[in-house]
Amino acid sequence: QVQLVESGGGLVQAGGSLRLSCAASFRTFNTYTMGWFRQAPGKERESVASIRWSDHTTYYADSVKGRFTISRDNAKNTVYLQMNSLKSDDTAAYYCAADRYRNDGLNFAAGYAYWGQGTQVTVSS
Repeated sequence: QVQLVESGGGLVQAGGSLRLSCAASFRTFNTYTMGWFRQAPGKERESVASIRWSDHTTYYADSVKGRFTISRDNAKNTVYLQMNSLKSDDTAAYYCAADRYRNDGLNFAAGYAYWGQGTQVTVSS
């Protein structure tokens, strides 16, 4: 059974940093494109960052470019999201997603086969 478990969320002041982690249960982790998405109350789920399985090409939403960094450690079956210079607008539940052999449309939530339960990030101003 495929499982994704996020961790690292919490309460932080504006301008601070957090690092989210997403641990995957499947051994073929290196064949999965991984994405981070977020959803704030009353808003639609939006893409934050993604990293392609084959060449580790990354995608970032314009709102987080220069502040967030996605990375992966295939040996640990884990994807990370380093979040710096956090703003109150970054407050949301953050979800990890995985899709095997996905090469295109990394920023589209539709088609990601597996999702974690989410971790809450709250940025106080």
